[in-house]
Amino acid sequence: MSNINYFHNGRGEKKSLEEVIEEIMAYIASRHEASYEITVGTDSAARDLTFFVTAIVVRRRGNGAIYFWRRSAQEKVASLQDRIWKEAIASLTLAQELRGRLRQIAGDEAFWAGNLEVKHIHLDMGQHGPTRNFLDGVEGMVKGYGFEPVIKPFSYAAFAVADLHT
Repeated sequence: MSNINYFHNGRGEKKSLEEVIEEIMAYIASRHEASYEITVGTDSAARDLTFFVTAIVVRRRGNGAIYFWRRSAQEKVASLQDRIWKEAIASLTLAQELRGRLRQIAGDEAFWAGNLEVKHIHLDMGQHGPTRNFLDGVEGMVKGYGFEPVIKPFSYAAFAVADLHT
């Protein structure tokens, strides 16, 4: 597996996306009566080159969570605004992939019953600081793709989990 095509789980083990989905499904199956929320968020670290870390957090409502993360290849990014947009696009792309694959495996019934949700994109932005200037545009894009944007201080998948690995 190349460096950008695998994830790490919370124990540091390398996983392909297929293995991540298998681990998510096993986590859900271990307490199938519970409800689950899967959230995706991305953070970036800018130096001479920028790399992005995208996190998947699978929260068993009221009873813990597991997570996975992936680091992207380094690239040159011109501005903070470009970085924030790329973070949002990375999260959206992965969330769409996850939602589609999980729907195929778990079936629409799990989503309709509210037992499984992939609907939140956690953004590493807030109403204070330099990112507030383009918050409306990024939130609008996330909503346009059918997800709900979540910003600081509630966007833990981006500013806590992904940030831990940047």
